[in-house]
Amino acid sequence: MFEVYGSRPEAWDHTMGQRILIVEDESEIADYLRRGLTYEGFTVEVAPDGPTALAATRERPCDLVVLDLMLPGLDGMEVARRLRAGSSVPIIMLTARDSVADRVAGLEHGADDYLVKPFAFEELLARIRVQLRRRHAQETSEVLRCGRLSLDLGAHEVRLGDHRIEFTAKEFDLLELFMRHPRQVLTRTLLYERIWSYDFGGESNVIEVYVRALRQKLEAAGAPKLVHTVRGVGYVLREDP
Repeated sequence: MFEVYGSRPEAWDHTMGQRILIVEDESEIADYLRRGLTYEGFTVEVAPDGPTALAATRERPCDLVVLDLMLPGLDGMEVARRLRAGSSVPIIMLTARDSVADRVAGLEHGADDYLVKPFAFEELLARIRVQLRRRHAQETSEVLRCGRLSLDLGAHEVRLGDHRIEFTAKEFDLLELFMRHPRQVLTRTLLYERIWSYDFGGESNVIEVYVRALRQKLEAAGAPKLVHTVRGVGYVLREDP
């Protein structure tokens, strides 16, 4: 099911010391992932069930969680929800379920990415590195601005003037992408790839849901309409003249 490949030597320096928690009850899969990620330079811990995983994250904070959906007792959805309630640690969910509804449910419960079994180890590795780079960027002191609107990556905070606006993790990521590309039309395909790392195609309205939430929260705080629909293409962040 999985193939473990070595990487270029320079990958070791980039990942050395970063801690990954694998939550997987199938010992063969867990062992493949543990060996592969250890070879790539990560420090790896394995938890066979939800309660063990939650205890591990409390006692030994990690940089990323690889979480199986189908766990005994406390399933992956509930584990993700509880993790997300107290932490911004990236979560990549693994599952044999490949319907759009299941993928959306996983993301809405707090997962940052979703990978369907069986998968190649190198694909999981690539997604892990994407999430870790994103988290590193968010931990910097970079502040993005659009008029009176500011997005602080280090504090994970959005403000309109002196007023703080609360966003979920995915809403924050979506607004960050828009603010990095002001006045540039972003297609639905690009938004899916950059924010959800998955191709939902035309089967899901998840983008519309999140864009609507962004607009409502921004405008409720007193911002002008910033996120505009470009019919048949995508969305663009711009201030109306």
